[in-house]
Amino acid sequence: MVEKDLKKQREQVMKQIEALGFQLLKEIENKGNPHLDIPVRGSSNVSFDEKNKKIILGDKVAHRYLFNVSHARKFMQTMLVASYVQKDLLKDNLTATLRDLYYAKKRTIEGTKEETIEEQKESDLAIVDFEVALETFRERLHLRAEPKGRMAGDVVIKDFVRDRESVIDLSKLGSGGLAIPSIVEQIEFKKVDIDYVLVAEKNAIFDRLNEDEYWRKNKCLLMTTAGQAARGTRRLLQRISTELKLPIYCLTDADPYGWYIYSTMKYGSMALAHESERLGCKEMKFLGMSITDIENYDLTKVTIKAKDVDIKRAEEIKGYAWFKTKEWQAEINKFLEKKIKAEIQSLSSKNLQYISTTYLPNKIKEQDFLP
Repeated sequence: MVEKDLKKQREQVMKQIEALGFQLLKEIENKGNPHLDIPVRGSSNVSFDEKNKKIILGDKVAHRYLFNVSHARKFMQTMLVASYVQKDLLKDNLTATLRDLYYAKKRTIEGTKEETIEEQKESDLAIVDFEVALETFRERLHLRAEPKGRMAGDVVIKDFVRDRESVIDLSKLGSGGLAIPSIVEQIEFKKVDIDYVLVAEKNAIFDRLNEDEYWRKNKCLLMTTAGQAARGTRRLLQRISTELKLPIYCLTDADPYGWYIYSTMKYGSMALAHESERLGCKEMKFLGMSITDIENYDLTKVTIKAKDVDIKRAEEIKGYAWFKTKEWQAEINKFLEKKIKAEIQSLSSKNLQYISTTYLPNKIKEQDFLP
């Protein structure tokens, strides 16, 4: 079923690209100015949907014209992306990295000293322009980022690669776990013997909990985002939440940056507001760490003094609509008052396995979460 769905999606995107091409060709034949309609992705076109708990993109649209000096370069770059996706990837059912596309389309324009693409940042932005213009997403364009994040647990998945499939038991992958791929639409859940998902911000915490076999003893799927969560990880979490109906708990440092990492997984992000529907995991709960935990678990001697940049970030997120609950406002105010933060690893000051044997079991048993 997954393989058929993927084929159908691929054919649909190819038809969309073809339709866009014919539209531009028609405008040229009619001696018009070929243009692309690209939704505006700035903060002025982003809002928070309180009812559905997600950050959404508004309806403002920018019109990008070929025969406009300020638009022409970006127009050309978007067309280079379209060509590569259609002819080099979708047609032959191949995937490529963002870096592959950059090198495939980077060249000096004949008769000039101009480069089609100077830096990868330009092609990355063109990819986002193209996906929002088609109202699709990067993964359906068969473009992938480098894998980021890992997972381990009593879960068996089936992974499709073109016409091949692999069955992977996440409980038998040793200390490293399974790298979470950039594209996860092809993953099918075959066996799921877990009660919840625990997402840790840091690789070091994943390694600690994996070595302690926390996932086996507590029947959970253990994941790490290795910092800010990649799209593949966020999409997989959203699928687990909606398809398997499992609770998902997030564990980050007790600082504004950790809390924002949590919020992007739960509600989406301003930069990817057009993807919130498939990346947001609105049922996720914040397990810790919090400033309150510093007091409750007697960690005051192992805190870190907040820097000006931390305080500024806290003041910023305090104003975000998705942090306006009374619980989060109280937590952020406590941070601003005390001007301290704590890393998850500070729990090791108790003992190396304190996080596995005491902190996490207590927090989950008491349902000590932030919304």
